[in-house]
Amino acid sequence: MKVIDHIDAFDKPDYSVVTIGTFDGVHIGHQTILKRLVEDAKKNSGKSILITFWPHPRFILNKDADKLKLLTTFEEKVKLVADIGVDYIIKIAFTPAFSNLSAHQFVKDILVDKVGTTNLFIGYDHHFGNNREGNIHFLKEHAPEHGFRVNEISKQEIDHIGISSTKIRNALSSGEIHLANSLLGRDYSVSGKVVDGAKKGRSIGFPTANIEIEESYKLLPADGAYAIRAVINGDTHDGMLNIGFKPTVNGSSRTIEAHLFNFDQDIYNEDIVVQFVKALRKEMKFESLEKLKEQLELDKAAALRILA
Repeated sequence: MKVIDHIDAFDKPDYSVVTIGTFDGVHIGHQTILKRLVEDAKKNSGKSILITFWPHPRFILNKDADKLKLLTTFEEKVKLVADIGVDYIIKIAFTPAFSNLSAHQFVKDILVDKVGTTNLFIGYDHHFGNNREGNIHFLKEHAPEHGFRVNEISKQEIDHIGISSTKIRNALSSGEIHLANSLLGRDYSVSGKVVDGAKKGRSIGFPTANIEIEESYKLLPADGAYAIRAVINGDTHDGMLNIGFKPTVNGSSRTIEAHLFNFDQDIYNEDIVVQFVKALRKEMKFESLEKLKEQLELDKAAALRILA
């Protein structure tokens, strides 16, 4: 798959199968649309194209943009879309000026002139253009004059179990990993780098990898302990992870610490991907490090059963 950073440089295919959206999380509803896209492109010897926007439009348009957390970074989204088999992602810079583009301008300038859309797949509730004036009805009305077809992805196809990025964000924020994973169609993950820590865990037999997430907008699950899998240098390791403020040792900042089972490698400064499999418990304060150690033994036993 190719990522096109500048739409003016895009070489229009003879047959372009297109969809539009932010696709945050690339959840199973999004996957339904993208798979339809890929199937149609292959059947007609064409190319499948996702037009997406970065930064996320809500970062530009919303007063509370600083509170918005996303399920995927742009790089994570690219990998997930590539895994489905899409040929191109066209990344459009979302700016205040771009947000003022009318629905008519978007259709003519982007869909027709720049991308050469032959077949457009779009969700039943998608809106675009200034003041969200463009929608499925607008597209069905104006597509014939521009020579492309519109395929509506119905509510029954993508929303029969209430799938939405917002619902997944809410599930993660309340620690409902199982629900979030079922809607995503995979284990929720975060990517970061292993950094030096206080080494408190090592003193009680549970050394941890302290993980730093560069993207402040990336959503972390609720504070608590989780059964996880961690990918480091292409290898996957079972483990458990705690997110929170470490109240037992009077921690003052939120940290992410993973304990990997049967693992003793030096991984400082290594990249790590954490996959959240299941929640174990909420974060707790213990009266002593010994009591904390006892709970960690129970957490480990539970995680091993879950991951077996």
